[in-house]
Amino acid sequence: MRKVRYEEMLPHEIVDERAKTPIAYLPIGTLEWHGEHLAVGNDALKAHALAVRAAERGGGLVFPPLYYGDNREGGLLEFDFDTDGKVAEKMALPKENFKLGYMRKPAYLQHSFCIELLLHILYEIESLGFKVIVVLAGHYPLLLHAREAVKEYSKTGKAKVWAISGYDIVKDAISDAGDHAAKWETSLLMALRPDCVDMSRLPKDKNIPLIGVVGTDPRGTASKEFGESAVKILVDRIVAQAHKLLEQKK
Repeated sequence: MRKVRYEEMLPHEIVDERAKTPIAYLPIGTLEWHGEHLAVGNDALKAHALAVRAAERGGGLVFPPLYYGDNREGGLLEFDFDTDGKVAEKMALPKENFKLGYMRKPAYLQHSFCIELLLHILYEIESLGFKVIVVLAGHYPLLLHAREAVKEYSKTGKAKVWAISGYDIVKDAISDAGDHAAKWETSLLMALRPDCVDMSRLPKDKNIPLIGVVGTDPRGTASKEFGESAVKILVDRIVAQAHKLLEQKK
């Protein structure tokens, strides 16, 4: 396949591709527990891989994924949902590492910082000549940050920006869309980055509950085939909407 990762492109390659399809993809995620079977970078990994497939299919270029800057005292499994400390224990960390205030900045300031960082990136991408920017938020809470950044950017920005999480645009077609490290996310990563999945790390006895997995138990339900079918619908819809936005710029 042709090169689509912006940071890997030579200047003339960027100019050529941008002239044909001035669409930029910005994958954003975080570093968060996703069960014992998935990579902790799952959110940005899946968003980046989806963006690459979309660019390969419909043109445009993919910017490096963003793993940092998120509000880590709001919407993070290790902080908000590890009440019994099992995730921290599995990570060989004391639960105290994630107590209130561990980021030395209140949640609302972390939230504001994330929005400012996204605004910074949006203006940077605009300055590089792109007319449409698709923000893919692999970490679902980041969709709120992204949409607030887009709202602020739209006051002065020149590019068309569309912020999505992925599952939100296919819920009408896939009832299992959207979960945390369960059937949906596991299947997507099986299809997109199989090297980052190891189902053997999960207990075979289904009576043993999984740690930090929310949704349909992936044991016996997740599959590369389901993932690939979901990826196809996702990519088709992402490309179609990105090009629709591009047409609106003419």
